[in-house]
Amino acid sequence: MNRYVQGDPLLCIGCRTCTIACVVAHEGKRIYEIDPDGYDFHPRLKVIKTFNVSVPVQCKHCENPACKAVCQSQAIYVQDGTVLVDREKCIGCKSCADACPFGAIRMVPLGFETNPDGTRRSVAHKCDLCFGLEGGPACKRVCPTEALRLVESEDLAEMLALKRGNVLLTASAPEINRVN
Repeated sequence: MNRYVQGDPLLCIGCRTCTIACVVAHEGKRIYEIDPDGYDFHPRLKVIKTFNVSVPVQCKHCENPACKAVCQSQAIYVQDGTVLVDREKCIGCKSCADACPFGAIRMVPLGFETNPDGTRRSVAHKCDLCFGLEGGPACKRVCPTEALRLVESEDLAEMLALKRGNVLLTASAPEINRVN
């Protein structure tokens, strides 16, 4: 099983610190020196906020990723249990974004590169668990309320066993308020 970052809507305050950490982790500290009007800010996760709840949404690094299955250019691949995008191979067709059941893939402009027709070149953009960066996902490390956690294979097995146990307990419990 693959690992992924899970957000807890009961702890998330919607501060978006995770989004800034994500961009800094991938772009470097130079982001603080760039003219804000000359830079596209594209975190690899999105914080969903409503009146009652907020939580980051990001790639779940599926076992059999639908995004990879529909990718015409084989730009999406799995390495060490992490679903990654090769931006050089990506043709910007948006099939992966349509196929993702979590809405975790967005199309973003690739710098100021253009397509042959003069339009700005866009590529698939998604969480990569800060692949190759020391310390793991930056979003998790900076969350002030610890609303984000890295779910590992062992955690999934434990959660599944607990859920199965709860179902068995519920199924074997005698009925209360039985009507005859």
